[in-house]
Amino acid sequence: MAVSIAQRPAAKARVLLLTFLTTLIFHCSIADIAAGASTSEELPHRRFEYKYSFKGPHLSQTDGNIPFWIHTGNAIPSADQVRITTSLRSQKGSVWTKNKVSFDNWEAEVTFRVSGRGRMGADGLALWFTTAQGLDGPVYGAADQWNGVGIFFDSFDNDGKKNNPAILVVGNNGNLVYDHQNDGTTQALGTCLRDFRNKPYPVRAKITYYKKTLTVMINNGFTPDREDYEFCTKVDNMIIPSEGFFGISAATGGLADDHDVLSFLLFRLTEPGQQPPPPDSEIPKEEKDKYQEEFQIFQQELDKKKEEFQKEHPDVQGEPIEDLYESVNDREIRQVFEGQNRIHLEIKQLHRQLAMILDEQRRYVSVITDDVAKKGTNAESGQVSVSLPRTFLENMLESLLPGIGGMGTYESIQHFNDIKEHLHTVKRDVEHLVQRNAQKVMKCPEVPPMPSCLSTVHFAVFIVVQSVLFFCYIMYKSQQEAAAKKFF
Repeated sequence: MAVSIAQRPAAKARVLLLTFLTTLIFHCSIADIAAGASTSEELPHRRFEYKYSFKGPHLSQTDGNIPFWIHTGNAIPSADQVRITTSLRSQKGSVWTKNKVSFDNWEAEVTFRVSGRGRMGADGLALWFTTAQGLDGPVYGAADQWNGVGIFFDSFDNDGKKNNPAILVVGNNGNLVYDHQNDGTTQALGTCLRDFRNKPYPVRAKITYYKKTLTVMINNGFTPDREDYEFCTKVDNMIIPSEGFFGISAATGGLADDHDVLSFLLFRLTEPGQQPPPPDSEIPKEEKDKYQEEFQIFQQELDKKKEEFQKEHPDVQGEPIEDLYESVNDREIRQVFEGQNRIHLEIKQLHRQLAMILDEQRRYVSVITDDVAKKGTNAESGQVSVSLPRTFLENMLESLLPGIGGMGTYESIQHFNDIKEHLHTVKRDVEHLVQRNAQKVMKCPEVPPMPSCLSTVHFAVFIVVQSVLFFCYIMYKSQQEAAAKKFF
């Protein structure tokens, strides 16, 4: 019994030691896994390659060409986009880089818009990386049997399986013929169903080739957020040519869509820890010398033109030449001045309209006063009916209230309610005066009867004029308040 009791502390010590060792090993393994995960998640270095990219607002040159790119078929470059095909039947077009790309890893970001009037569109748009420029052909406007990879944005359902619009990744070694009847599904290495037609915002696609893995991310065009990408497809262990041309093509068939490419941005990817190659190493020495010679020739021609201009215009020598382009601050100031000028002109127009209305009011008041003065001494009876029908007042006010209702202010509606109350007060006062005059006439029969001081027509015209004046004043005041809120 004593031996068993003595062995208990030793057994507990062994259990505690084993627990400590197990916990230590577990924490070390977790630390190694976390370190490995952090190393694997380290992003590659990205460098923008302008010679293989294009974007607005100055996308094309004055001669209609895209710098470092060529366009064929029905493609139409403009200042802010390239329309690969228009919404006409049987159209083909494409754009391709002039020089080959020799990057081991790269990432391309394409912003495009596919729009059409019909519920269905055709045929689609394609992004290429091939060893040769497929300037024309049956595969979305490019050549068949290509050597490289194509990412297809297929909008027409050829096989009738209702699996379009779709995005497909199709590789080719130069021997395969594209399967049009099955929409390329038998040759696709990866695919996803995404509707990219008639979106409120341009659709964005990000294609990344890194460590022999091709990944396609898509922005569905429902949000202006440029980084709102979602996963489409991924192809592992994909071998593509080390050198090739980038291109974008599109085609239409019996149905037609507008295929517009707003930008194509290419980035070279370098693995973490590796030194990215310097930019000068990409340009051969012969090409650099050629560019330098062209620059010197251009500089000499520019100097000659400057001297000729100074000889022809000696009065402007030494004066600074103003910039031909308007700066952002100048444009904002000009827009502010133009807005204030328009407001000033509107106010002057309102002043003229108010002056005309006041003249009309004075004319009507003078006419009513003269009429009352003429009939003041020739009254025929003591009872004068100057009351306006209730429906007349209500119809007049209801016709004015909707016009001011668009202003959306409670104060304006309250003003019209006050006018209505004042009209009823005036009506009661006038009726009271008429009744009192009638009683006086009955008491003094020798006095000739007094006519009505105000006829129904005159009173109605006076009320309408006053209401129109007040309505114009409210509109003028509201526009002034809106202008004050806009600029202050």
